[in-house]
Amino acid sequence: MSKPGVKVRFYRSKNKLKEKSAGLGLDANAVIEFDEGLLSEAEEALNEMSEEYPDWVMTIIDELFEVHRRCVDDEVGRKGYFERINSIAHDMKGQGGTFGYQLITDFAEGLYNFTAAGAGLSDSHVEIIKAHLDAMRVVIRERIEGDGGDIGAEIKKGLELSVQKFSNKK
Repeated sequence: MSKPGVKVRFYRSKNKLKEKSAGLGLDANAVIEFDEGLLSEAEEALNEMSEEYPDWVMTIIDELFEVHRRCVDDEVGRKGYFERINSIAHDMKGQGGTFGYQLITDFAEGLYNFTAAGAGLSDSHVEIIKAHLDAMRVVIRERIEGDGGDIGAEIKKGLELSVQKFSNKK
């Protein structure tokens, strides 16, 4: 028996971005310039926020540890706690690098991916979460900026080993 043929249609949409920019009075080839004073103010604000970031993010890490503690104590409600951890990690993963703490971004992204929908809920999984939180706490406590060089690589390796160790347990 032969299958009926499938018709495929291609629709080409008009690129309206050029039309919209022209409606704003922008030339597609125009050079856009920014006010140097505004750029300086923005950089100054970012630098000020960067100085406050370690204290601010430590409160978030403490919150994550509290949610983790609840995971340990409440196996029945664990899924909801994993979802909360996932949400917090999602917010954190975009912030660390902005303020000079790339390792926070890396560990938050790992935590976010690990606690995504369908994540296991075993005690081993709870321990993997703790390993991520411990790594974040060390980064902030020791003020390890950027990728952390050799120390950062060691922390990452230790976290990866923890993930491997506990992932193999059911």
